[in-house]
Amino acid sequence: MIRKAEQSDAKAVAMLADQLWPDHEEGELEGEFAQLLQQEDAAVFLFEQQGQEVGFAQCALRRDYVEGTESSPVGYLEGVYVQEDARHTGVARALLGACESWAREMGCTEFASDCELDNCDSLRFHLACGFQEANRIICFTKQL
Repeated sequence: MIRKAEQSDAKAVAMLADQLWPDHEEGELEGEFAQLLQQEDAAVFLFEQQGQEVGFAQCALRRDYVEGTESSPVGYLEGVYVQEDARHTGVARALLGACESWAREMGCTEFASDCELDNCDSLRFHLACGFQEANRIICFTKQL
């Protein structure tokens, strides 16, 4: 079952997000999601199986330029994660569908996402779900 996360779900979302973004502290993520879940231009959806949250998807409206798009705002998949034992069962695709529906309700006509260059699983997921690759980039930084 998919449901839109509420502020009281911040801890559950953070526990899942910690698996997707392990470079962040779970407590830090919980605080970020508590704030994010109050915003009108963002949404998080949870997938529950047998009373347990097994996956989440975070989406938002982006009003800045989104590579390969022509409209604004653009619905944007910020992240999707499904626990390993629930993968390849349609959970991620269903979560994506919830995000796309939310973006349509928010007036979007385009939906976008990204993934790291070496994340082959994410690339396959996006292509299987109808996304088209818009560009590949390498970002640079240096100390001043």
